[in-house]
Amino acid sequence: MPKVTFGSALQRHVQVPALAVNAKTVRAALEAVFRDHPLMRGYVLDDQSHLRKHMLVFVDGVAIKDRKMLAEPVTPHSDILVVQSLSGG
Repeated sequence: MPKVTFGSALQRHVQVPALAVNAKTVRAALEAVFRDHPLMRGYVLDDQSHLRKHMLVFVDGVAIKDRKMLAEPVTPHSDILVVQSLSGG
């Protein structure tokens, strides 16, 4: 099963352990986590259920491109990492 991990900046707000979930897409993986940890949803997704602008999701070390549908496929061995993006100068 794919494993979903949330970065330390998010963990400061809502502690969610790394979880193995039954999913075939990024969306399905996140929804599986949000069922048990609904507070994390608001930090990761906006009111249209799209990835928030300041969030990044990596699947096996590669940033996803589909920030609206989150339809990128995942395998049973995928590592999904959700982090806050950094900006500044």
